[in-house]
Amino acid sequence: MIAETAGELLALSQIQRLQLLPGAICNKESLRWFIPLLISGVVLLLLVDYGRMLYLHFQMPPGPFPLPLIGNTHLLPDEKPWIYFEKLAKHYKTPIITFWTGRRPTTWICDAWAANDLLDKRAAIYASRPRMVVFSELGAGQSNLVNMYYGDRWRLHRKLTHMGVGLQQVRKYRDFQNDESKVVAFELLREPKEYVKHFERYATSVVSIIGFGRRVASYSDPIITEVIAVMQRAAELNVPGKTFPMLMESFPFLARFPNWMAPWKQGLGKGQGRGRPFFYALAEEAVKNPNTQDCYMKKIFDEAPKHNLSRMEISSLSGNLFGAGSDTSSSTLVTFVLACCAFPETLPKAWAELDRIVGPHRSPTFQDEPNLPYIKAFVKEVLRWRSVAVIGGQPHAPIKDDHYKDWLIPRDTWVQGNVWAIHHHEREFPDPDRFNPERYIEDSPDARPFPGEKGYMTFGWGRRVCSGQGLAEQGTFITIARLLWGFKIEKALDKEGNEVPVDIFDYTNGLNMRPNPFECRITSRNAEIHATIEREGRQALQDLSQYDGTTEYRMSTYYAEENL
Repeated sequence: MIAETAGELLALSQIQRLQLLPGAICNKESLRWFIPLLISGVVLLLLVDYGRMLYLHFQMPPGPFPLPLIGNTHLLPDEKPWIYFEKLAKHYKTPIITFWTGRRPTTWICDAWAANDLLDKRAAIYASRPRMVVFSELGAGQSNLVNMYYGDRWRLHRKLTHMGVGLQQVRKYRDFQNDESKVVAFELLREPKEYVKHFERYATSVVSIIGFGRRVASYSDPIITEVIAVMQRAAELNVPGKTFPMLMESFPFLARFPNWMAPWKQGLGKGQGRGRPFFYALAEEAVKNPNTQDCYMKKIFDEAPKHNLSRMEISSLSGNLFGAGSDTSSSTLVTFVLACCAFPETLPKAWAELDRIVGPHRSPTFQDEPNLPYIKAFVKEVLRWRSVAVIGGQPHAPIKDDHYKDWLIPRDTWVQGNVWAIHHHEREFPDPDRFNPERYIEDSPDARPFPGEKGYMTFGWGRRVCSGQGLAEQGTFITIARLLWGFKIEKALDKEGNEVPVDIFDYTNGLNMRPNPFECRITSRNAEIHATIEREGRQALQDLSQYDGTTEYRMSTYYAEENL
């Protein structure tokens, strides 16, 4: 009782002391006006912010009406939002739409001509990047060309990238790219069911020779499985959505919490800048090895002191080779196989052209390309039909306010090209889900006008076009030409001998999409071609032996060891 009374007296004395302090905020009179004032201030800020959103809503291209704070985030579908944005463009009968993720508007371009007008013809304006929380700030940030704001550092990195995969360089890679393609055909004779792994090995090996001067000989090499898994995971994480981690793009303040108390960050941003980034270690290993062939990373290490390149910048230049050349190229080839299975009526014309121009005693070469118009059209249709970079990669951002038609596109706005919608527009591509190479045959009744000479927008636009486009296009041509020449690619058979149907819409949900696993039959077309594939495959392995080599690094253990 005495203790309780003493405690009350002590508490009372403390309150009295605070009340005597001038301006003390905890007295009753202060609290009586402070809390309403605080609430009024918050409400006023919300009203001002929502007023800004409404002003932009009526100035920018049409789209769903945004709600305070959350915008249209609640409307996002769980999967494949690019199809939803395509439907919105049709609903509003407009080539571009505005969609609000939180308090941030994104302009989605769903029309080829609008994309050409804005991102190609006004490339100087749309050459920058917006603020990106997930892919940039919680990743390599401004150390990576992909994320960089437009400026001198971006121009430097673009120049350095062109040293490796620019259009003037990639023709020098044709010999080993052709040989690796021959090895793919050779491997398919022995293990046709592992076609996806063969494609991944091929694509990774090509960029590994370019970057590090050594090839990847086996599809079981962890450099393939781990790196491609990381690339695919990154693509999945960056799909616009109403779940984490992409919800941090709508509410960036959530990214400021430390990882230990922010499970929604899913580990992003952890360890950036500590130790040596993984791809830097791969590059350093290749440069220090006296047996390594001349390679791109040796050039980068020579240039590094001149431009004060950080380890993270070198790592990004190294890793971008894998990001642009391995997952995307292999996914394109998997789509090619799916198209062959789903649309077998397109194959006889390809075989006839190849038999007439090439014959059975050798496989196609780059020199055959001018004489293979149908094969070239076949490759273009693969790139159009199910483009890997389904929303054209990372968003563009105008460096100043711009106007298109009667609409405002404010500075630093996310501007995203919806490649899916562009390549499925009925105006340019009637019956767009039908795989039809005739679309790209000159004077064909199926051909339609399209901006630009290529007839597709698979690799992006303007100054942010994919740096590896030339490498990817020439590799896709020679590999598809060789596989069409060498093999029958057909639907799998069940136990009763009936064909197993394939689903042309069953694709992954990442920004770099590919078909989900499916079975098929891959067999050589005849005995003569079979013998040619074997002969050329063995010779190619001998020619490629100069690039044999291994790496001691594994991504699965590297960061754990670095952070010990």
